Parts: sequence; C-alpha cells; structure tokens
Amino acid sequence: MAVATARRPTGRRAARAERKRGGRFRRADHLAGWAFVSPAVLLIAVFGLVPVLWSVLLSFQQTDLTSPGTWSGAANYQKMVHDPVFWQAARQTLYYCLMFVPVTMVLAIPIAVLLNQKVRGMTFYRMAVFAPLVTSTVATGVIFSWLYNPQIGLINAGLDKLGLPQQGFFQSTGEALPAVVGMTVWGWLGFAVIIYLSALQNVPRELMEAAALDGCGRVKAFWKVELPLLAPASSFLLVWLTINALQLFDEVYVTTKGGPLHASTVLVYYLYQQAFVDFDGGYAAAIGCALFVVILIVTVVQLWLGRRSSHYEAG
Repeated sequence: MAVATARRPTGRRAARAERKRGGRFRRADHLAGWAFVSPAVLLIAVFGLVPVLWSVLLSFQQTDLTSPGTWSGAANYQKMVHDPVFWQAARQTLYYCLMFVPVTMVLAIPIAVLLNQKVRGMTFYRMAVFAPLVTSTVATGVIFSWLYNPQIGLINAGLDKLGLPQQGFFQSTGEALPAVVGMTVWGWLGFAVIIYLSALQNVPRELMEAAALDGCGRVKAFWKVELPLLAPASSFLLVWLTINALQLFDEVYVTTKGGPLHASTVLVYYLYQQAFVDFDGGYAAAIGCALFVVILIVTVVQLWLGRRSSHYEAG
C-alpha cells in the first residue's frame, strides 16, 4: 500500500508533464501554421480588406478621386434611390443573372453525361468543351462581335440562308443583353461541365450496378440515382455562377459599352462609368457597397438552401 501510495503522485506529475509537452507541441504547430499562412493573410488584408473598408468610407464622401473628398453623409445612397439609370442597371443585372445561371447549369448536365462515356478521343472532346473558359475575355468579345455583326456576321448569314429575319444583336436595344447572355454562357459552360463531370465520376459504381439489377434502364438510372447525387455540385455552381453573374463587367466593356441606350448596362459597368468616366467616386463606392450587400445576402441564402436540399455525402 505504501509503495502504491508513493507512486500515485509520480503518475500525476507525469501526466501533468505530458499535458504540458502536448500543449507546447500544439502551440508550436499553431505558430508554424500561422507562419506559413501569414504572407497570404497579409496580402488579403492589404489588397482585400483595406480597399473594402476604404470604399465604405468613400461612399459617405463626395470626391472626384483626384482630390480630398468632403463628407456628405448618406447623400450618395439617397442619390442611388432616385437614380433611374441605377435601377435600370439593377433590373438588367437581375435579368442577366436569371438567364445566365439556369441556362448554363441546364446545358452543362447533358454535356457532362455525354463526356462521361468511354469512347475513343474523349480527352479531345473534354478539352474542346473546356477551351472557351481559358480564352481571354477580350478574344471572346472580339469573336462574338464578329459573329453577331448585323452586316457581315456568320450568324445573320446563316439566318439569311434559312430564310429567317436578320437580327441586330449588340446593336439592338432588345437583343443586346440576351446576346451577352449567349456569349457568356459559351464562355462559362466548360467550367460547369467539368464540375458536373467530376461529380458524375464520383458516383459509386455499386449504386449504378444495383439500379441495373433492379431493372432500371440507363435513362431511369440517371434520373433516380445520378441526378440526385449531383445536388452538391449544383449547389456549388449555383453560388459560383450567381456571384460571377452579379459582377458582370468584362464582356459588357469589350462588346457593347453598356449600350445601346443603356440596354446592356449592368451594375458593375455603371459603377465603372460613375468612377472613371464621370469621376463621381463617392457615388461609385456607394453602388459597390450596395452590390456587396446584395451578393452577401444572396450567397448566404443559397448556401443555406443548398445545405437543406443536399443529402449526399461521399463515402
């Protein structure tokens, strides 16, 4: 008993020493981790967080971006409420988002299914589908400006051969924004296809074999087995494509310049005009802050809905 009693403090001291050593190791791991990520954190803070905070401050000022601004309170936000061009740009941004996101996702699924087949030359087909995504925006804009040209464009030439009426595309107030939708769907379709293709390749083969044993044909197995398992990929694409749609700028800048008659002016392009054409930096910053809040709310709602609707976990 005396020997056992004498050994207990030693055991407790050893346990305490072990905990201290474990704590030191954990602290060392934490410090090493922060040392590795600190350059990225610093860059994000300098080039991400600081400009955001500066933009918020700028939105309460009147400034031409070349001289010190004067405090104006909420005047820029009040101007936004009564600005008809801003609301037109907001409606057109919403229209573009509601057209671009669903069309891209709906087209991507059957293409991904076709690219998931085992046929000769499939690597080439996959590269061909992905190629538009790595094409620069300027090159894409030049190509589609030529294709959509009302006089010499290939699309109107094809319509003429079919006996169909000619279209104005970028030069028509009613067709400019749908033409931008078509161009950007072509550019982003490859990204959505690759995401869906990756999800299809991760579907457990045992499930497809079980469906075949139960008498499911290929089409029924897709609808009943594969399509529900694409929910996580669809949730990701919905968020990603919506964020990109709400920030549309490059394609409009290269092709239509927001015209004709503001028919293709979206929020980010209108922000650019206010900041670097009209030099109303405070109002442009207010538009940027409003757009940031909208994107944040839409993203949070989409992620929440995605978690509720997605029940698949990779095993």
